[in-house]
Amino acid sequence: MTSTIPTPVPTPVLLVTGGSRGIGASVALLAAQQGYAVCLSYRSRGDLADALVAQITADGGRALAVQADVAIEADVVRLFERVDAELGRLTALVNNAGAIEQQGRVVDMDAARLRRVFDTNVVGSFICAREAVRRMSTARGGAGGAIVNLSSRAAGLGSPGEFVDYAASKGAIDTFTIGLAREVAMEGIRVNAVAPGLIETEIHASSGEPGRVDRLKAGVPMQRGGHPDEVARAVLWLLSAEASYITGTVVDVSGGR
Repeated sequence: MTSTIPTPVPTPVLLVTGGSRGIGASVALLAAQQGYAVCLSYRSRGDLADALVAQITADGGRALAVQADVAIEADVVRLFERVDAELGRLTALVNNAGAIEQQGRVVDMDAARLRRVFDTNVVGSFICAREAVRRMSTARGGAGGAIVNLSSRAAGLGSPGEFVDYAASKGAIDTFTIGLAREVAMEGIRVNAVAPGLIETEIHASSGEPGRVDRLKAGVPMQRGGHPDEVARAVLWLLSAEASYITGTVVDVSGGR
């Protein structure tokens, strides 16, 4: 009787931008638990990124932290090259890095603020997706893959009096998700988005109101804010084979808001 040696299954490789804290950190941890080798990028909180890598490594996973500002094209190119060199061919991308400014009205917003928000949230997501498609596309010798973009329920609500610029940038992400999904569907790549609602993360403090979730949770049908892990589970599901016939979709994770 002839025995055969099974072909080893390659380890899937995930890049999470803005992965040092909040939703990105939850995605990185859950992905590592599910067997991904994970690269997480960070712009400034290297201490948090290193601690997360240490946690994943201690649990037996593979992880890499790379400093990169997704608003800078050269940083994005360097980030993907590090993934290539240290983890292998990219399997999945989560475009999570995002920028938000202090609460304010449109009448008080200047062009510099708008550029900061759109350069990170929109241009950065485009450039990261470009690099991912170059590696994943079956038309370019890749094996396919999946991309999940982080949108926001703000895209549908508009965030008047607070973050119309941020909401508009996330509306652009919804359109980008649909367009890119249709563009690369025949190249083995699925592209979807997750739109979180009120989630308990540091983003509210950085925008000037740490207690914003408590102020607004009465308007959520489920009467509470969400946890980053609840968003991460939706992201990992969309990356998985369980969502194999889903592309161009935006999944709300918002407690019904």
